[in-house]
Amino acid sequence: MTLEGKVALVTGGRGGIGRAVVKRLMREGASVYAADLTENGSLQQHDNDGSQFVKLDVTREDDAKAVAATIKKEHGHLNILVNAAGIEIEKTIEDTSLEEWNQSFAVNVTGTFLTAKYTLPLLREAVKQGTSSSIINFGSYDGYIADPGLAAYCATKGAVHALTKAMACDHGPEGIRVNAICPGYVDTPMLQSFFEGDGSGGQGGNIESLQQAVRDVHPLRTYGTPEDIANLVNWLAGDEARYASGQLWVLDGGLSAQVQQMKL
Repeated sequence: MTLEGKVALVTGGRGGIGRAVVKRLMREGASVYAADLTENGSLQQHDNDGSQFVKLDVTREDDAKAVAATIKKEHGHLNILVNAAGIEIEKTIEDTSLEEWNQSFAVNVTGTFLTAKYTLPLLREAVKQGTSSSIINFGSYDGYIADPGLAAYCATKGAVHALTKAMACDHGPEGIRVNAICPGYVDTPMLQSFFEGDGSGGQGGNIESLQQAVRDVHPLRTYGTPEDIANLVNWLAGDEARYASGQLWVLDGGLSAQVQQMKL
């Protein structure tokens, strides 16, 4: 087990990707706090994976402080922070309300900021104790290129990319590594909502044909699973990635590597 004895915090830990990350980190020996709005998260019921659930609204400063205080009391340090909480709004800027815009930034960007801000002392403490510290933020390939109808989402992920690099520069000298994973299409409840939505996803079409069309546009002819993302999180969290910091790790089945062919 590569993470034996490590302590981890995963925001959005009851979501599609977050849940897979929690399970993988635990399988590698880490003690994991799964932070989310509810115990069940995006699924109908919670399967008891052995993680410790902590209630966290990432947009609330007091919640971030409270979670950090809990970890400090119970462990005294933190080795791994995974900022996986996120939301997606399927609209152009013209159709996006100011409230929706602000909420997108509150969850995707401010949430990343707040959780990292209040756990940094715990991450420093881990380094002082002779173990490693790693922050893994969640960007998106939509922070590089854009899908239509996802203006606010694209903007927030671009912000997370820049924040990741800034954090890596600021805290690298303290022994804290900071990276971002930038997934493409991943089979999660968020993706299914995209297929069913009125924006750039479903538009009322046949779900099965849309799913196949998305698979076919990838060079690998498939989209990812939460476990694919969890595998990369696990590597970035561990000591094998000791020299990896300040990077944006795109995991999209080759989607963003290709020139899109003209539709004749």
